[in-house]
Amino acid sequence: MQEISNIPPPHGGRLINRYVSNKRNTDSMFSIDISNDLRNEVENIADGIYSPLEGFVGENDFQSIVQSGHLNNGLAWTIPIFLDVDQSQALKMKDAVEVGLRNTNEHFGILHVEEIYSFDKLAASRSIYQTEDSQHPGVMKMIQSKDRLIGGKIELTKTRPRSLLRKHRRNPFETRTEINRRGWRTVVGFQTRNVPHIAHETVQKATLNTHDGLFINPLIGRKKPSDFKDEVILGAYEILLEKYYPKDRAMFVTLHTEMKYAGPKEAIHHAIMRKNFGCSHFIVGRDHAGVGKYYHPLASQEIFKNFPDLGIQPIFFPAFYYCKKCLSYSNERTCPHGSEYREDLSGTEMRRMISNGKMPPEHLMRPEISKLILSFAKPFI
Repeated sequence: MQEISNIPPPHGGRLINRYVSNKRNTDSMFSIDISNDLRNEVENIADGIYSPLEGFVGENDFQSIVQSGHLNNGLAWTIPIFLDVDQSQALKMKDAVEVGLRNTNEHFGILHVEEIYSFDKLAASRSIYQTEDSQHPGVMKMIQSKDRLIGGKIELTKTRPRSLLRKHRRNPFETRTEINRRGWRTVVGFQTRNVPHIAHETVQKATLNTHDGLFINPLIGRKKPSDFKDEVILGAYEILLEKYYPKDRAMFVTLHTEMKYAGPKEAIHHAIMRKNFGCSHFIVGRDHAGVGKYYHPLASQEIFKNFPDLGIQPIFFPAFYYCKKCLSYSNERTCPHGSEYREDLSGTEMRRMISNGKMPPEHLMRPEISKLILSFAKPFI
C-alpha cells in the first residue's frame, strides 16, 4: 500500500500482522484460558494496533518499559502488554514451545513461548501509575495479577468474534487504506471513554478548521465503576456522527482494550496506537486517562516533552467552559469574562442529572444524546 507522505509510518516502521489464515490444529497443545480483556490484547497485537509488538513482552522489554518508557531497542513504549500466569501454569509451560490460547471454550490463538519470568508488582506500579495506592484501579489490577509473566510472539488463528459493540472495529491496514482513499494528509485522533458533550464536539470540530480529517476512536472495554457503559458510548457517537458531522471529514472506529488509568504514561500509549491507525496528530486533553487526584491536570500534556521523536504531533487544548456572556464555549485564551459567567462542564454533575432522570441542558449536551442515555435503565457501569 502506497501511503500519502504526510501520514506517519507505523510505530517502529512497519505494521505487524500476526493473523494466520492456515488453521492450526491446537488440540494436542497445552492450552490456557484467558479473559476477554486479554483476547482483545491478542487481537490488537495481531492487527498491528500495538505495532511493533509481535507478542507479549519479554523480561528485557518489560524492565525497559518500566524503567525508561521505551522498549529495549530504544523505541518509545510506556505500557507493557503482558500475559500473566500462576505458578502451576508456568511449570506446565516450562518445556512448551507453543501454547494454545483459549477463550470461552474456543481456541483462537497460539503463543510461542520464549521466556517465563517474575516481576516486581509494586515497582511496576510506581513507574506506570506513579503510585502504590491499591485504590488506584490500575495498581489494583497490577497487584492482583498472577506472579509469572510469559513472553513470546502470538498468532491469531480464528476469525474475530462479531457483536454489535464491534461493528465499527477496524485494523490499521483498513484505516490507513481509507485515509489514503479520502486523500487526507493530516488526521487528528481523538480518544474518549465517555459519551460526547458539547465541549468535546467543540474541540473536535476546532481541529477540522486546520486539518483534513478527524479520527474519533472511543475505547470499548473494561472501565471503572461509574463510567458509561460501552453501548451508551457507541450509540451516542453514532448519533453525533450521523447528525452533526460532515460525512467526508470524520471517521468513526472503535478501539477494543481496557482503560489503564495511567495518566501521562497512557497518553503516550494512546498516541502510539493512533499513529498506527494513521493519525498525524492526537488531541491530549487535561487529565488525559487520569483518575481521582493521582495526576496533575497537565501531566499528560507535559510528558510529550520527554518523547520528541514519537512520530505523532500532540494537540493541547485548554479547559473549555460555557460562557453565558459569549453564549458559546470558550476558554481563558479567548474569553475575557469573569467566573460569574462561566459554567464548567462537570462530569459528576452530568452524571447526577442523568441519574435523577433529568435532561442536561442543550448547551451542555445534544438533546438526542441525552434522550439516548436516559433510555437506558442503567447507563453507568
